[in-house]
Amino acid sequence: MATGMPVGRRRAGSLQIEAQPFRIHEDAPSTEDTEMNESASQDHEEAEQEGELLEEDGQESEYSESSEEEAPADGHFQHDMEKLQDSFAGFREKYRLIKRIGEGTFSTVYKAEDLVYDDHDNSWDLDKELDKWTPPPLKSFTSQASETPDYPSQSQRRRKPKYVAIKKIYVTSSPIRILNELELLHDLRGCQSVCPLITAFRSTDQVVAILPYFRHADFRDYFREMTVPDMAIYLRSLFTALHSVHTHNILHRDIKPTNFLYDPDSRRGVLVDFGLAERESVDSKPCLCHDGSAARKARLQPLYNGEPKSGYAREDTRPSRRANRAGTRGFRAPEVLFKCTEQTTKIDIWSAGVILLTILSRRFPFFNSADDVEAMIEIATIFGWRRMQVAALLHGCMMETTIPTIGKSGYSLESIILWSTNRSDKEKISEEERLAIKFLSRCMELDPTRRISAADALQHEFLRMGLDESAEEGSELEDDEEMNMLKV
Repeated sequence: MATGMPVGRRRAGSLQIEAQPFRIHEDAPSTEDTEMNESASQDHEEAEQEGELLEEDGQESEYSESSEEEAPADGHFQHDMEKLQDSFAGFREKYRLIKRIGEGTFSTVYKAEDLVYDDHDNSWDLDKELDKWTPPPLKSFTSQASETPDYPSQSQRRRKPKYVAIKKIYVTSSPIRILNELELLHDLRGCQSVCPLITAFRSTDQVVAILPYFRHADFRDYFREMTVPDMAIYLRSLFTALHSVHTHNILHRDIKPTNFLYDPDSRRGVLVDFGLAERESVDSKPCLCHDGSAARKARLQPLYNGEPKSGYAREDTRPSRRANRAGTRGFRAPEVLFKCTEQTTKIDIWSAGVILLTILSRRFPFFNSADDVEAMIEIATIFGWRRMQVAALLHGCMMETTIPTIGKSGYSLESIILWSTNRSDKEKISEEERLAIKFLSRCMELDPTRRISAADALQHEFLRMGLDESAEEGSELEDDEEMNMLKV
C-alpha cells in the first residue's frame, strides 16, 4: 500500500500550506517487496546498533560529492535509479533522476530535475531571486517589424532547470529514525542555512524525501586556500544554521564538513543530513557535569581515595553506562567520549571547532583515531593529561595514562597551528589568526558548560569580521544594479 507524508509545498497563489498527502495509487506489494519487508523487520534493530559504528569509520556523508562532479557510469547505480523511478506511480512525470551524488550509512541521495517546479510556490529556493535581474527582451517597433526578428515571449522561453536532491532511505533504517528525521526537518522549515524538507512519501517499506539541491564544492578542494576572512564567512554561515537548530532544542550530532554544503563562489552554506539528530533532553539522565562544584566533589570523593591501579580488573563491578555516541570519529566532543548521559547542543559547537582547527592547520582530517580511547589520547595530547582528568571527572570518570608523549599541560593552540603549517615558533601569528584562535579556544572548551553557544558565537568579533564592510558593499551594489536597470 502506498501512502503519503504531509506535503511541504504550496500551490502558486495559495496563502496556506496544503494538508493533502502526496497521492499515489495503491498497489499490491510484489514478492520482492514482501521479502524486503520480512528481512527489514528482522535486521533493522541490528542496523541501528551497528549504525553508529559504521558512521565512525569514515568521513563519507550523504552528499559526499561536489555538485560539479559527475558520478561514474555504473550499471548498478543506473539499475537502482530505474528501480526507484518505477517504485512510485507518477514519479517520472515529476522528477528526472540524473545521477547519484552521495551515499551514507542509512540512505542514498540522487540529483534530479524537478519537472513540476512551476506548479508550486517554492519559497525555499534561494536562487530564484537571481532570475528577476535577467535583462529584458529588446524592444521591437512596428516600423521595424519586417527587419527585426521575432523574440520569444517570457512564457515561451525555456526556463533554467531546477534541481532537487532525492534521498532514498534504506529499508534497514528504523521507522522511528525515519519519522524522527522528517519531523525535525519539518520543524526547522524556514530556518536560515538549514536544508528544508520539500516533501516526503512512501510506498510499502520504501521512503523517499525530496530536498532542495544546493550547488557546493568539495571541502578538500578549497579549505587549504581559505584566508582568515574566508574562514569567518564560512563559520558565520555554519553557526547561523546551528543557532537555528539549537533554538529549536535540537542536536544535530554529526557536524562535519561533508554535512555542511558550502559554495565558495556565492559564500553560502547549508546544513544537511539530520539522520542522527535528536531533541535535547530526550532519553537523557542527570550527569555530574550539570551539578555544582561542591555537589560534584562530594559525589566523586570515593574516586579520590586510593591509588589508581594499572591494567584491567578481572571482575569489573562498576555499573555499566549507556549514552548516545552517534557521530563521526574525529568530531565527537569529549562528553560524548566520556559517555555523558545528559548531552546538550554544545556537542555541535565542539564539532564546529574541529572544522575551524582543520582549516587553520590545513590538515584534513585533523583527528584520525580508530576508536574512543585513541580519540581521548589525541585530545589529551593537545590539552594535556591534567585537563583531561578534570574533564573526565565532570562526567564521573577517571582517566589515567602513562604514555610519555602526553604532557601534563599540553600545547597551546597557537603552537599547534604553527607546527601544522610548518612554521617555527619564532614566526608570529597574524592578528587575524590570533582572533580566529581565540574563537577556536571558546569552541573547543573541554567543559561543555563553559563552551560558547551558537548565539554568542554569532556576536563574537571573529565571526563579525568584515560583516559591516560587506553590508556597505552590498548596498552599493544594489544601487548600481538599479541604476543599470534604469539605463536599459
